[in-house]
Amino acid sequence: MVLIVLFMVGPFVPLLVQSFAFQWDWPNLLPSEWWFTARDRARLPLGWDYVLSPYSRLGEAVLNTVLIGSATTLICLAICLPAARVLAREDFAGKRAFEFYLSMPLIVPEAAVGLALSVMFVRVGLAGSYAGIIIAHLIPTIPYMVRMLTAVYQGLDRGFEEQARVLGASRSQALRLVTIPMLLPGILAGCLFTFLVSTNLFLLTFLLGQGKIITLPTLLFAKISGGSLDASAAGIALVATLPGIVLLLISERYLNGLNQLTGR
Repeated sequence: MVLIVLFMVGPFVPLLVQSFAFQWDWPNLLPSEWWFTARDRARLPLGWDYVLSPYSRLGEAVLNTVLIGSATTLICLAICLPAARVLAREDFAGKRAFEFYLSMPLIVPEAAVGLALSVMFVRVGLAGSYAGIIIAHLIPTIPYMVRMLTAVYQGLDRGFEEQARVLGASRSQALRLVTIPMLLPGILAGCLFTFLVSTNLFLLTFLLGQGKIITLPTLLFAKISGGSLDASAAGIALVATLPGIVLLLISERYLNGLNQLTGR
């Protein structure tokens, strides 16, 4: 447990120190000068002053990242939930080939997918639009969501749905009142994973956004493209981790409440 905590927290410690540093030279363990001591003589905003200022465009990047990630997650769930039900419970011709086809976005390099989509989306007018980026984000996220929901469906006894139908529930009522509540932990896990994957996609967003739509990964890449990690880039990197952490805490609290209600 200690090793796991060190591996998870360890990389964030130098990043946090760097975000408050003004000058930090090798081999010093701590910065020789901090950002808040140099801010008075600086002509331009430094460190967190720049990160939290309108010049950094951080607010726009956070809003776009959350908007695109949320839209991708909802659309992905709507597509994958019925598909996972069929894959888990039905046998049909070409099922193995279809499952292999679903894994293709995980095998093909992201750069190849992004370049192909960029050429296609330029011709149909989707390049540089939110719709184009969301469609592109669905390609690498659908395989993860389908696999997670398929595994959850396979562990769900269909007898609960059949009993609900026997007691007079319609197909939609059985789905809404029986199936979805029992699948909810798996759905939340799939949505969390999909959101995290979407909010960390850089290359697809960069190629299809064409510089018109800024997200946290593209903003961070612009800051570190010169090869150096200054205080402002470290601050943006820390902020980029917040959406996933907040969503994880919310999901964990909801799951704990759900387990208490069900007596687990």
